[in-house]
Amino acid sequence: MEIIVMGCGTSQGVPLVAHDNPGIDLKDGRNWRSRTSIHVVIEGHHVQVDAAPEFRMQCLKNDIQAVDTFILTHGHADHVLGMDDLRQFCTNKGGEPIPVFTTPIGMERVRAIYPYAIGRPASSGYVALALNLMPRRLVLPGGGILSSTILPHGHESTLGLVFEEPSTGAKFTYYTDCKSVPPEAVELGKNADLAILDGLRPNYHPTHMSIDEACAVSVELGAKRSLITHMTYQIDYAIYTEKLRSTFPKVGLCYDGLRITLE
Repeated sequence: MEIIVMGCGTSQGVPLVAHDNPGIDLKDGRNWRSRTSIHVVIEGHHVQVDAAPEFRMQCLKNDIQAVDTFILTHGHADHVLGMDDLRQFCTNKGGEPIPVFTTPIGMERVRAIYPYAIGRPASSGYVALALNLMPRRLVLPGGGILSSTILPHGHESTLGLVFEEPSTGAKFTYYTDCKSVPPEAVELGKNADLAILDGLRPNYHPTHMSIDEACAVSVELGAKRSLITHMTYQIDYAIYTEKLRSTFPKVGLCYDGLRITLE
């Protein structure tokens, strides 16, 4: 299984526009964060999770050549606004719609933003999306298993995702954009080879986990390795990597373009 972190920044990205972004070293490229999304290749099947506003550039930078299945974790702007740029992946499949799995609110949001994209493409070269409610367990083409759970995130819940690859035994837990991880989600995501967890900033936030909250969840999950995503400018990569090394040695930070192979 291969995981590509295409973006790991908060809804405004990092650095912020028209802001002095204090405390972060912008000479370090790992501190330049586009909006959060990942790409997972499991049993040869390409799964795109969310499409940030920078989705086109993320695909070019990371050499993404296929999207076979698309998962929208929730309908917030920083996760849904890049979906029109799925069009070339549709064209490469002869105009076939890309299967999209999401929540009920996510489906409403996609229909509202992309009414021209539902079903067959409006014309050659346009995006086409086949909308589906995400089931609790989805067997992907090739045999990869994708399980889902609901995570609290303010007024709109988020899909938590767990990928399992039978051929290698690899397990990957992805819980972004959430205030907490309920017991059912802990049980589903336990003992993964890798967990990527929401961790917005050092201090409290009403709809996202803080760094400390994410670290506590990583302990509950018992993952071999955990990484934090969806970070603000308040988290400097080098400073917090060093802090975590002494307090939570199994926890690190994502950065844009990070590639991880689980075998």
